[in-house]
Amino acid sequence: MAVDSVSSNTNTSALSGSRTTIAENFDTFLNILTTQLKNQNPLDPLDTNQFTAQLVQFTGVEQQLKTNEFLESLLQSTQSSGKTDAVSYIGKEVTAAGTTAQLKDGGATWAFNAEAQVANATVTIKNANGQVVYTETGSLEKGPGNFLWTGKGSDGNTQPDGIYTIDIKGTNLAGNTIKISTSTVGVVTAVDFSGAQPILTVGTGKILLSDVTNVKIPAATTPPPADSDDETDS
Repeated sequence: MAVDSVSSNTNTSALSGSRTTIAENFDTFLNILTTQLKNQNPLDPLDTNQFTAQLVQFTGVEQQLKTNEFLESLLQSTQSSGKTDAVSYIGKEVTAAGTTAQLKDGGATWAFNAEAQVANATVTIKNANGQVVYTETGSLEKGPGNFLWTGKGSDGNTQPDGIYTIDIKGTNLAGNTIKISTSTVGVVTAVDFSGAQPILTVGTGKILLSDVTNVKIPAATTPPPADSDDETDS
């Protein structure tokens, strides 16, 4: 998914600008009020009702300033909390809508979800150049599942590490098409905060934090037992 870069400081800058404008108007109001009080005619003092109305305006502006300061502080706190939450995704396995996955260390994994029982399913995997490198047919149960590709192509050759895309099509026994959605699965290695929302780095791909549908701790891989050449003397 293409991700547009938008400045994350837009809201903060707008709020700061608004606060500055109110503060300038507030200072101007105080200067006018003070000048008015100094120069009023002793024989014809400022009307009490007008003076009260101006004091009410003075209080309203002051409250608006305090409110804006609170909102600015709350926004900064929320942004800081959001960054902390996003960083916690590093090292976790995430799932997001998509068709790409990274082949690495002999494996690439996709998640899928079939709306109904699939009698005839065809899995097609393509490399970054759009060339079909692997196909497989079979059946799928209704609901979510995972597809693990070992990286071996249909020609029997192991494909190089990199980004691959998957397409799964299927029909039921009556020949009707069954919708099968696919999702990208991978471990988060970094978080980018340059955009309007955090962007997770999964392999060489980018995923918006809002597109993540599932997060879990990746399963630990157990290394195969080493072959032993030792012989026992009898």
